[in-house]
Amino acid sequence: MSEARIVTVKIPEEVYQEMALRIPEGDRSTFIREAIAEKLQKTPKADKLLSLQERMGRIEEEFGQLKKTLSDLEILTFQHGKINPHSFSVDEVDHKIMEYLLHYKSGTTPELAEYVKTNRWLILNRLQRIQKNSKKQLGKSIIEYYAGERSGKKKAWWLDEELIQE
Repeated sequence: MSEARIVTVKIPEEVYQEMALRIPEGDRSTFIREAIAEKLQKTPKADKLLSLQERMGRIEEEFGQLKKTLSDLEILTFQHGKINPHSFSVDEVDHKIMEYLLHYKSGTTPELAEYVKTNRWLILNRLQRIQKNSKKQLGKSIIEYYAGERSGKKKAWWLDEELIQE
């Protein structure tokens, strides 16, 4: 065994009384050492959790790329009207953005900021996150930014109507 360290532990009186009844006085330190070692064996290591988390991230990313490739090849077809755009909303701000886009089919960042009553940078960040998350999950983004003029609007975000529930 390696060098021993002294640890002071406070335990409830009932636990101490139970230990005093079951474990002889000379064996208590050994018992506590073994109990701690046993508990540590059952507790996952932080680096193991981190590696599993990274691995899951890579798998999700690869799955998203696979979905995107299949949709590009039109092997994976989207069932029209089956996706709820609010499923990509995290909070009330996102829900209001989706509500506006569902009603008006498109919106510029300033229009959305005025509707939601917040600044346009927050709106832009939320739109980009919704775009990224939907592309990651579906292989195709539920909203797209178009810088040119379309239906009388310039530099607007457009809802992909073929993907949404009606």
